Amino acid sequence: MGHEARLALKRGIESGEGLFAPLCLDALTARLCEEIGFGCGYLSGGALGFSSGVSEALLTLTELAERTAAITRRSALPLIADGGVGFGDPVHTMRAVWDFEAAGAAAIEIEDQVAPKRVSHHRGIEHLVPAEEMAEKVRAAVQARKDPDFLIIARTSALRLESFDAAIARLTAYAEAGADLLLSGLLEGDELVRAPQLLPRPLIAMAPLDLRPREEWSRLGYPLVVDPYTGQSVAFDAMRSAFRAQHAGGSGPDEATRVKALYAELAPAAGLEELYEVERRTTEPGS
Repeated sequence: MGHEARLALKRGIESGEGLFAPLCLDALTARLCEEIGFGCGYLSGGALGFSSGVSEALLTLTELAERTAAITRRSALPLIADGGVGFGDPVHTMRAVWDFEAAGAAAIEIEDQVAPKRVSHHRGIEHLVPAEEMAEKVRAAVQARKDPDFLIIARTSALRLESFDAAIARLTAYAEAGADLLLSGLLEGDELVRAPQLLPRPLIAMAPLDLRPREEWSRLGYPLVVDPYTGQSVAFDAMRSAFRAQHAGGSGPDEATRVKALYAELAPAAGLEELYEVERRTTEPGS
């Protein structure tokens, strides 16, 4: 299944039609995205850190790889895994590639911040490693992959911390080191238009999917847009609103009926029908 997903992601990017990758923190969400028709999904370290009550910086490789496997085990949706800073130096990055590839991911994203990553990156305090140090991680990642269709995404934070020109120079170096796809911070204005034209590998965007239509992203030269924000943010907002209403006395029987109907949708969405069928065949009377 892993190779088919990788090939699907690679072909989707090469098609130029524009792919959207929503946040997928679990298999249920990935299956939903697959049903809706999204071409891929994104497992965000930042979002998984929030849901764990810590930070991406404190997650282990094992935690992320196990979550990746739990998603790909029950969904054919190509999954891009957030590999953070590669969990250390180049040899640690190699181990990360082994584990994410074995877990069924279609791609890994690694970035050029210091290792270990710091919690304060959430409040905008970031520190970059030298470009050549990151390039060595990219080379190690390319060397480590067994499937040539497993994509290596190199990301830089230089746009905000240094300059547009520095970000382009870093991304060019990472492409020369073997990265298949490149990722920067959110570009705006003229830089948004110029950046894809200046780079030797495809540049992907990280932004809320509502920001622009996919056709516009594709026209601007971005074959893939990753959204690590929307799913978790709107789910948190919906839960907060519902729980506050319940705590204040509830929203009434109509809301309870609606929630009960939604709950009934979860089992089929999770793929339980095939498991029911096995039990009907093997454990129920007359089988």
